[in-house]
Parts: sequence; structure tokens; C-alpha cells
Amino acid sequence: MLGEGLAGPANIRLGLETSLAAVRQATDQCLQQAGLSSADLPRVTACLALAGASEPAALAAAQAQEFPFGHTTITTDANAACVGAHGGRDGGVIICGTGSIAWAALKGRRYRLGGWGLIVSDEGSGAWLGREALRQVLWAHDGRIAWTDLLRALFEQFRNDPHAIVRWTTDASSRDFGLLAPRVVEYAEHGDPAGIALMQAAAAHIDSLAARLIGLGTSRLALAGGLAIPMKPWLSRDIQAYLVTPAGDALDGALQLARFEAESIAA
Repeated sequence: MLGEGLAGPANIRLGLETSLAAVRQATDQCLQQAGLSSADLPRVTACLALAGASEPAALAAAQAQEFPFGHTTITTDANAACVGAHGGRDGGVIICGTGSIAWAALKGRRYRLGGWGLIVSDEGSGAWLGREALRQVLWAHDGRIAWTDLLRALFEQFRNDPHAIVRWTTDASSRDFGLLAPRVVEYAEHGDPAGIALMQAAAAHIDSLAARLIGLGTSRLALAGGLAIPMKPWLSRDIQAYLVTPAGDALDGALQLARFEAESIAA
């Protein structure tokens, strides 16, 4: 490794310019650490593994951009995660992070499940957990369900004002909702009834994604993303039997895809 860069979100479906700015920022950091400059970019083969690249219109818009690299290949973060998790071999991956998506590579074909965005999808993700937790806070405020320590703690975060929650959700991003997920995980681990119910519901959605991948012929499943470790104990035993330790992450997968592209060009 010659250099490593860190930038902000790069979901091209939610903003191509913002995504590409993040790519440029990370690239500049890598060049600086490696003792290189922009003059060296024509010698670079880049793999951009971007969230949102599974959407045809967003992918086409990204591919139409002019990049400074000698060669550029664009793929989804889910595909890169799958390649990284299984070292390029057949297998499936379920990403449990801010969002959620399932991806599999089987006999030359790729399969995608979920990951359609928080409004209509991303079940079992961190953003989904945060949103559902706030929904239950409002239910408790209405008197429709009982208060728990988790729900009271979240309510206090909004000064015990239901209207403050509603105002906050108006402009809240998936990342904002996802920042509430660690508290749900923490309280569930300490026996909070609402936290347990939320984790069980999230795990049921992940189980469903996994079951579908298994039905398609996946025999090896890996979990990835920030919620992968805390989510695993909540999954059904049948699904856990298919889980393997990832060989690498999405970054490893992107590097492998870039290396394959570079070797193909050289050949």
C-alpha cells in the first residue's frame, strides 16, 4: 500500500457531484502519501466501487464523466464487498450498514436483493433500526405501547418533544437515522424489551435476504458493514450455518477488480 485516503459519502444515486468530489478528495490524499502527483494519474487503473452504481441511470451518468485516471472501471460497493469477502470466488454477501443489500456471484451471474433506499427498502439496516426506534418512541408517547429505557433515552435526546422528532425527520438522512442504531444495539444487549424486539425484527429481514440467496444456490454467505458483528447473534441458526468469515472487505474487492482490469489491459 502506497497511500490511503478518507472522504465523505459517495452514493452516486443521491448526488453524483458530491460522490465524485469524495473520490477526488480520497485520490488526492493517496497521491500525497505515495509521493505522487496528478501527473501520475494517467498511469493509474482505478476501480470506483460506489453505492448507487447498481441503478442504471446513476451508473450511466457516472460512466459519462471524464476521469483523470488512465483507466476507470465503476462497480457497486456491494459487488466489491462480495468479491472481497470470497476472494473472487462464488458466494454471497449481505451488507448490514447504514443501508442493507444482498449480493451474490454465482456461475458468472450476479444477483441483487434489497438496497432500494430507506423510504421503501433497506430493511434491517442501521437507518431502518433508527427510524423504527423513533416510530416506537412516538407510539409510547401516544400511549399505544409501554415505555422502555431505550425509548425514554431516545425521547430525551429530543427533549421529550414529539414535534422535535417530526421536525428532525424532515431533513434527516439515512446516515442520521443510522447514528441511532448503536443505542438500539446497546440496550438490546442489556435486555431492553423494545431493543430486543427491534433487533429481532431487523434480524428477520436479514434472514429473509439470506434465505433468498441460499435459494438461488449460494452455499457461502458473509456479513459486512458496521452492523455485521452485532447482528450475527440475532440471526436464525439455520442462516448462521451458512456464514463464513469474510476473506476481505469491499476495499479488498475493489483492489482485486482494479488489478484484474490492469492485467487485462496489459495482456
